[in-house]
Amino acid sequence: MKIPRMTVITLGVTDLAHATAFYREIFSTPPITQYEGVTFIPLPGVWLSLYPLEKLAEDIGEEVALPAPNSFRGFTLAYNARSKEEIIDIFTHAAEAGAHIAKAPQDTFWGGYSGYFTDPDGYYWEVAWGPMFDFTEHGDLRFKA
Repeated sequence: MKIPRMTVITLGVTDLAHATAFYREIFSTPPITQYEGVTFIPLPGVWLSLYPLEKLAEDIGEEVALPAPNSFRGFTLAYNARSKEEIIDIFTHAAEAGAHIAKAPQDTFWGGYSGYFTDPDGYYWEVAWGPMFDFTEHGDLRFKA
């Protein structure tokens, strides 16, 4: 059986209260904290879960290995915007919320426009716009026909 979709992305965080406040501001969405020690932020199509890094490592059965601050971990989270102007607005908002701007939005080699910021735990977010992308009526990303 295949996994039909992604439902939750969990980030191991060093300070749950700080990370919760950051993402509450970024998404302008009140988090759900029904389970002690875990923050869930419901987003269209997927939830973001914030869980203390030590407890996440313990649950998996791994040792905690803290990366250097703002070091690249080999993956990014992303949001595809509908315009370059939306990207500028998002970066302004992210900076005001305390994000570190790792790469200011700029034209890309692939014909789009994007930039990167990091959250308080150093997770990278790309915010991008591309002329080859479109959105369904429900906001799902797709390639233009």
